[in-house]
Amino acid sequence: MGNKKEKGSILKILRLIREHGVVNVVKDMTLNSQVWRSFFRHGLEDTPKTRMETIINNSFLHLHPAKVKRHAPLFRFTWCMGGITFFLFLVLTITGVFLMFYYHPNVRDAYWDMKGLEYHVPFGTLLRNLHRWGAHLMVIAVWFHMFRVFMTGSYKPPREFNWVIGVVLLVMTLLLSFTGYLLPWDQLGFWAVTVGTNMARATPLLGHEGPFGNLLGMTAYNDIRFALLGGSLVGGNALLRAYIWHCIGLPMIVSTFLIVHFWRIRKDGGISGKL
Repeated sequence: MGNKKEKGSILKILRLIREHGVVNVVKDMTLNSQVWRSFFRHGLEDTPKTRMETIINNSFLHLHPAKVKRHAPLFRFTWCMGGITFFLFLVLTITGVFLMFYYHPNVRDAYWDMKGLEYHVPFGTLLRNLHRWGAHLMVIAVWFHMFRVFMTGSYKPPREFNWVIGVVLLVMTLLLSFTGYLLPWDQLGFWAVTVGTNMARATPLLGHEGPFGNLLGMTAYNDIRFALLGGSLVGGNALLRAYIWHCIGLPMIVSTFLIVHFWRIRKDGGISGKL
């Protein structure tokens, strides 16, 4: 009985192929399958209602707004800087994880780990350069993204909250770049972090040389610079703290704000319109 049923199904499929062609039969079977219907609960009828329901009820597409303005996805309007920035963040995350396999965050091994990656690890130079140049490009892409948002007035209501989130992400991107400077433990990174943390001494309230710092009892041994370095000099504690912030702390903060950023884009109606 089962064999007759299977044979009948096969003959039915062959008859449909002769009548409608292979492509149309495969398309029809795919669109009516349980797997397809579990993802897309609506047909492909091109109506405003169906398009909106397809976006809202889909497990992946609902992350996007149901409607976008016709000009919004155009490259000449967005420059695709937001998407490029997020793509670079993913590249940096992946390459950073691979780099962690070959790195020890201590002053004895850090520099030689970098040189070993360059000369002894297969494709190590490519891996390091992907991470390094990706970081530079991400900073540039964030600046261009902010510039585009400002010039097109995309920070105006109801998107002013998301503009603030974007500013926070800009600061976090710069901090990621800054903390990564010290990790190779070379002269460039050492003195860049030395100068940068020396500037922190003049931070208002939190720096012992900054305005109102004395009111909070700030000294060279308890201010923001001391907290960043884990001491009074750039050394092993500073390297370890830069490593933890660069690889764990800041990426987690950035990921959280990225989720909020994308969610607000959706809630605010997608990419903003022209001025």
